[in-house]
Amino acid sequence: MPTLLGIASLVTLVIQNTALVLLLRYSRTMEGPRYLSSTAVAMMEIAKFVTCVLVVAIQSRSIRQFSTTIKEEIIDKPFDFVRLSIPSLLYTVQNNLLFLALTNLDAVVYQMCYQLKILTTAVFSVWMLDRTLGPMKWIALLVLTIGVGFVQISSMTESNEEDKQNAIVGFVAVLLACVTSGFSGVYFEKILKSSVTTLWIRNIQMGTTSILLSLVNVYTTDLTAVKTLGFFHGYNSVVWGVIALQAFGGLTVAFVVKYADNILKGFAASYSILVSLLLEMFLLGFRPSMQFIVGGILVNVASYLYGLPDPPKRVLPI
Repeated sequence: MPTLLGIASLVTLVIQNTALVLLLRYSRTMEGPRYLSSTAVAMMEIAKFVTCVLVVAIQSRSIRQFSTTIKEEIIDKPFDFVRLSIPSLLYTVQNNLLFLALTNLDAVVYQMCYQLKILTTAVFSVWMLDRTLGPMKWIALLVLTIGVGFVQISSMTESNEEDKQNAIVGFVAVLLACVTSGFSGVYFEKILKSSVTTLWIRNIQMGTTSILLSLVNVYTTDLTAVKTLGFFHGYNSVVWGVIALQAFGGLTVAFVVKYADNILKGFAASYSILVSLLLEMFLLGFRPSMQFIVGGILVNVASYLYGLPDPPKRVLPI
């Protein structure tokens, strides 16, 4: 029976996921000057870093304890920065890919295609963590792949030539984001399980590298535009809302991990997609085709089935 905190975490995750995707999509398609996605990714990394530092500061009982924690866990462990530079780089690439994807895809199409990260995470878990998946999970992954295929075919067949090109760019961006998300997530999990360092300290370590990498990305891709238009060109309340939602997403995930189980998290993904679909239909005039609906049902069923616990193994009597 789900607890009150479990249900609250479910609602929080649905609201955060739905608001982030819809706001990000709107921020890339609304009228007015378009902001540079590279600067937004940099601000997200800075905001997440500040959030994690504040959490560690709150958890510390005094300024002296906070200073000691930062020195012992971060400053005195330079090798950890090297190990975490890999997921830092991949998360930075992933965030830029997600901006590209939501520039070219409807929010609900993006959300369904992005569920492929379940597949990539599963594959990397089997490879890197020696994890064993039961038959039901493999069936769920197959259903998920078929469902995403239906969604992508639907977005391709009902578009004009320009929209088809955008859909291809968006889908490739989502696919690459799923690969980077799966690998970096499993790699980060492996590091967490091999040490007693807290999640927040690890995020501070990783955030330091991520900020540097995201600023390097701004320098290499948009330096001319930043010099001409300014770092915060095109920023408004919507853009700052996207940055805030992404920054505080880590707190949401931590809340869910503590109080919810895999089944509730599977429901959260499904509910988020459903809410996004309804909002896009009523507010933005999105009209799903039958192929899209079938694909959506398959994706949601697969997400739910994958979150179910494996049945206990039967022990044969001797």
